[in-house]
Amino acid sequence: MQESGTKGLILGIETSCDETAAAVVRADECPLSNIVASQIALHTNYGGVVPELASREHLRNIVPVVREAIRAAGITYSDLDAIAVTEGPGLAGALLVGITFAKSLAFGLDIPLIAVNHLEGHIHAVMMEQQGSGPSDQGSAPSFVTPDPLLFVIPEGNLLLASPQAVQGPTLALVVSGGHTHLYLASHDGDTWHYRNVGRTVDDAAGEAYDKVAKLLGLGYPGGPWMDTLAAHGNPKAVPFHFGQITHRAYKPGTAPLNKKAPAERTGPVFDFSFSGIKTAVLRYVETHAMKAAIETRRAALAAAPETTAAEAVALCDQQTLDLIASFQHAVVGNLMRQTFAAAEAFGARRILVSGGVAANRELRRRFIAEADRRGLTVAFPSVALSTDNAAMIAAAAWPKFLASNFAADTLVATPQLKLG
Repeated sequence: MQESGTKGLILGIETSCDETAAAVVRADECPLSNIVASQIALHTNYGGVVPELASREHLRNIVPVVREAIRAAGITYSDLDAIAVTEGPGLAGALLVGITFAKSLAFGLDIPLIAVNHLEGHIHAVMMEQQGSGPSDQGSAPSFVTPDPLLFVIPEGNLLLASPQAVQGPTLALVVSGGHTHLYLASHDGDTWHYRNVGRTVDDAAGEAYDKVAKLLGLGYPGGPWMDTLAAHGNPKAVPFHFGQITHRAYKPGTAPLNKKAPAERTGPVFDFSFSGIKTAVLRYVETHAMKAAIETRRAALAAAPETTAAEAVALCDQQTLDLIASFQHAVVGNLMRQTFAAAEAFGARRILVSGGVAANRELRRRFIAEADRRGLTVAFPSVALSTDNAAMIAAAAWPKFLASNFAADTLVATPQLKLG
């Protein structure tokens, strides 16, 4: 529903980590633009995101990215009804770039500023897909390159903002990425969405484990796409990995949480995750099977040929390495499935939304769809291009807040550890 007297146009800005993104989204219709400036090439040299470098690149990219989003949408700044920006969680310096720019632009245009939780944005990336289109296993690659080689446009296809009424009954959302592995029960009251956290990682996120294991094995960054591609050439049952049950010590009121990522004050059943153990298990396997020499040879070969793709890297991996990768991925996806479907059963959720960068993993999509079908549940993913960080999801999550006049104050600041629910 579009508010009377508005065009329903929201400019979204996302700078929580290493992607500078801006998008223009119109309520109840397709996103008009979705621009991303990627920093992958820069951070690949370090095997992970360097916060100081990320902030510097955001400063370089924020103005051209926003200008391109406005140009690609075919509108002017005066057409905007509001500006949405990621408040957190994320890297403090990176968040500040987006927030400072968004506050200044909103002040200059005299329009509302809306603060959005990055995790809620990922959930709305799923809701943004057109009703009835179904999840896509393959997705599509960016199709339009701007004059600046850092910028690309994420294709929108027939995306549509889903209304709250389109989601019936209990909904369980799994947000799984490089920095987060969370389970939420999502519900709505009118135009307002509410979230209850029922599971989170107590240590490494799933995507973080992918990146660290890929680095350990001498593969490229980010590790997820490399591991996903190479896993198809290995035996997923070759190395038996196991996940133990997570137990929490009793929480005493008035004391500090035992673990910042998994505070013990939650009530009711929880379905937490832990991926540090499997990362350590991979390290031990490498050490006990004398794989280090082969890893260093592979690392040197990829450093000498940085344009090598994951598909081409198969030739650099022996069968033992490929089996290890396949077994790691099989175990991680299996753990994500067990916790998610157990939570769905416990809370009576009939629909599962899976989002975040790891949601682009092909094995994860295939196995989640098969298990949901076996249980008579529905499962939805964003298109692969919208699984990773983007600004369309931020603008989409802002629309219910716009309808509720839930605007940010002039004192808005970055909240790196911002919680959802």
